[in-house]
Amino acid sequence: MRLLYTLLLYLITPLVLLRLLWKSRLQPEYRRRVAERFGLVVPAGEGIAVWVHAVSVGETVAALPLIEQLIRQHGEGRVWVTTTTPTGSERVAAALGARVRHSYAPYDLPGAVARFLERVRPRQVVIMETELWPNLFRAIRARGIPLLLANARLSPRSLRGYSRVRRSIAAVLADCSEVAAQSPADAERFRSLGAPRVSVMGNIKFDLDLPEPQLRLGRQMREALGADRPVWIAASTHAGEEAAALAAHRQLLEQLPAAAMILVPRHPQRFGEAAKLVGASGLRWLRRSESVPQADTQVFLGDSMGEMFAYFAAADLAFVGGSLVPVGGHNILEPAALGLPVLFGPHMHNFVAARALLLEQGAAIQIEAADGLGTQLKALFGDPARRQRMGLAGKDAVEANRGALRRLLQLLQQHAP
Repeated sequence: MRLLYTLLLYLITPLVLLRLLWKSRLQPEYRRRVAERFGLVVPAGEGIAVWVHAVSVGETVAALPLIEQLIRQHGEGRVWVTTTTPTGSERVAAALGARVRHSYAPYDLPGAVARFLERVRPRQVVIMETELWPNLFRAIRARGIPLLLANARLSPRSLRGYSRVRRSIAAVLADCSEVAAQSPADAERFRSLGAPRVSVMGNIKFDLDLPEPQLRLGRQMREALGADRPVWIAASTHAGEEAAALAAHRQLLEQLPAAAMILVPRHPQRFGEAAKLVGASGLRWLRRSESVPQADTQVFLGDSMGEMFAYFAAADLAFVGGSLVPVGGHNILEPAALGLPVLFGPHMHNFVAARALLLEQGAAIQIEAADGLGTQLKALFGDPARRQRMGLAGKDAVEANRGALRRLLQLLQQHAP
């Protein structure tokens, strides 16, 4: 199966490169640094203490507290961070700068993997969430390098898919020194696939840092909008959700004419598309890239990267996107940690445990369809006491579940070479 998998990878590599070229029409970064994807990175010299892989922005943000601790332990320049997407790369550069070495991760081709490992020479490897790469994992194990699958999650839907190739997946998981699962349910699913070494660490997304410079920026944005105005945020939205958010905001304006919305699309290549939608709405709007918000701004378009906490800090409640469309949701713990009531749609399979926790604690409301967003906004803005209870419940829930980062660092120490 591994041989067949590798052969198929070689056959589709030209198509993968064409896809990068296609995506670069909207995001030119996709056609840059392509050599890194084939393991052609600048050699590390003295070697790297830990290699941390995080696919894109969400995984990178979740991994930042871990990476910061690893820098403190091993020193600057001794941690290598890889991502798969340009947005993830930009987040690494903005948050960590020259304190880490950074590149794109190699494709799971034997040659690319070998070149990368020979040049980086990590002593430990941490793969965030559930990235299973057979050739990479086998090459890491063959070199005797401890490999930890960290903050690992496995949805019931993913389990059904992997179960079709259970023997192959079991072999991949056997190459891991340990699978550090987010929850007991995730751990049981990994065990059912044949993972021999599984522990429950919790979710390090609860251990997120709240960056004071961004919180200060958020307070400034809120002051510019007007401290007494109702302000909500539609965060990490995807195609179809911006239109739903604008429709919901129109409903809210009927009840509260002074209300303002902060709209933040998930991907930068969609900023232009979102701007066209907002411009056609007839509402008074401004772009973050061109101006600060004003007291009469009805829609503030957050077309910037790395400022999500600032946008959250400027709002009274949050709708988190990727959930009204079948993407699987995004990190609802970030607004909860800031004491915001949280709204999301029915598609939350990427954040099952966080969803269940916030709903159970009364900190969030799930909307079953787009037309329910405006209804919930009006209800919550009409009930300040309920908003306050929800916000405090979410903040307390995040605080009570911290500690996964400490346990993860202890696990890395146990597996240190």
